[in-house]
Amino acid sequence: MSDATGMTPILYEAGGPISPGLQSAFRHSSVGGASIPIVLAVPHAGRIYPDDVLMQMRDPQSSVLKLEDRLVDTLALAIARKTGAALLIADAPRAMIDLNRDLEDVDWGMVRDKPQQRSRPIHANRRARGGLGLVPRRLGRDEIWNAPLPMDELQRRISQIHGPYHDRLSEMVRGIRNRFGSVTLIDLHSMPPLTTGHVAGAPIEFVLGDRFGASCEGEISDAVEYILGKGRRNIVRNRPYAGGYVLDRHANPKQSMHAFQLEICRSLYLDAKFEKLEGDIDSLVTLLAEMVREVAMQTIMLGNPPVCEAAQ
Repeated sequence: MSDATGMTPILYEAGGPISPGLQSAFRHSSVGGASIPIVLAVPHAGRIYPDDVLMQMRDPQSSVLKLEDRLVDTLALAIARKTGAALLIADAPRAMIDLNRDLEDVDWGMVRDKPQQRSRPIHANRRARGGLGLVPRRLGRDEIWNAPLPMDELQRRISQIHGPYHDRLSEMVRGIRNRFGSVTLIDLHSMPPLTTGHVAGAPIEFVLGDRFGASCEGEISDAVEYILGKGRRNIVRNRPYAGGYVLDRHANPKQSMHAFQLEICRSLYLDAKFEKLEGDIDSLVTLLAEMVREVAMQTIMLGNPPVCEAAQ
C-alpha cells in the first residue's frame, strides 16, 4: 500500500529463494508505478543469511559488515518514495553471491567438485584473485570460509539468485525505457571512508562510476556532480570505483539506456562501527532525491519517443 503521501513503492518478492525455506532473493517495484525514468538498484545490501552460511564463515560478524553495503537499501527506499523511481533491492547477501560480478569471475580454487572440462580455461581473473569474485573468498589476507563451496551450491545460487536478479533488472530497465523513451539505472552502493580526498585533504563522500564515460552520456554524470557539488559534498568520478558488471550488462546509451554507479561513504549515514543508521539521514536523502530528479530530467532530454520492444 501507498503511505499518506502516495509515494511508497509497492514492493513484492520475486526470484528464487535465498536458501530452501527462506524468502526470495530480491524485491522490486512495478515498472508501471514509476513516475520518472529512473531505476534504483541495490545489489550489495542483502542481509538475510541462512544458518548454514553463517556456520561456514570463520568470522561472521566482521565479514558481513565489511562485505555489505550496510543499510544503503534504506536510503534507496526513502529516495524512491520521494521521487517515484522504480526500485530493485537484493535481499540475498553478497557473501553468498556477488550480483556485481560476471559469471566468469569465479575463484575456482574455492569450489569443490568443480568441472574438469569447460569451454574456457579455469582461471581466476583479477577480481577473483583479489578475493572478491562471484563468491567472495577473502577480505585482504583474511579468508572468509572454513571449507570450499560445493559446485552444486554455486550452481544453485547462480540459477536462483544471480540469473533471476539480472533478468528482472533487464526487464525493468527496458520497460522504463519503453515507457519514457529513455532510462537511467542508478546502481547504489556504499564504501568505507577513503583515506585521501580531492579538496585540500577533505574526505571523499561520493564516487560516481560511469565506466569512464561509456555507461551514460556526460550530461547525466555532470548532473550528478552539479547537484552534489551544490550541496557542498565532495565527489570524484571513476576512481577508485568506475562501476562493474551491472553497468557493463545493462547500460547501452545508444539505445537510451544509461547507467552509473554511486558509492556513498558509510560515515555519512552510519555510526562509528558502521552497523546502525546515525546522523542527519533526512538531509542526505533529500539531497540524493534532488540528484535523482535532476538525472531524470537529463534522461528525458536525452531520450527518444517511447519505443515498442517488439519493433526492436
